[in-house]
Amino acid sequence: LIMDMEELIKKSDDVILGDSQLCPLKHSFSEGIYVREITIPKDTILTGKIHKHDHPNFLLKGEVMVITEEGKETLTAPCSMISKAGTKRALFAITELVWTTIHHNPTNTQDLKELEQIVISNSYEDYERFITTKDNILSKVKKILIKKLS
Repeated sequence: LIMDMEELIKKSDDVILGDSQLCPLKHSFSEGIYVREITIPKDTILTGKIHKHDHPNFLLKGEVMVITEEGKETLTAPCSMISKAGTKRALFAITELVWTTIHHNPTNTQDLKELEQIVISNSYEDYERFITTKDNILSKVKKILIKKLS
């Protein structure tokens, strides 16, 4: 559903793909943490990215309609939530929004391309591969630990 919406949005004449001055971003860093704040103008429709990990979200200003594969809801600031890994959203900004997300930054990088590789999956298929690989690694580590402890 959300991927279909994204494809329709991309066909619009006045679409902007990727980061733009229309929706300014502020990036902040702390030990092991990356904070991303975006300001979204009223009446903007956009889709978010698929994140690899659960992470906190804060709607600091405004009112927004949020659509996910699970359904739709209207959020009004101030509001906080935990975004589940693998979730993709479509948003309609009823008013101007300020939305902040907080992500784990295990390498303390400030390189945004590197951070995207840590935090973002480019598709649901990429996310499934990430989860499968992560689960396989954890399973192998558990087997090694069990052997060593036995």
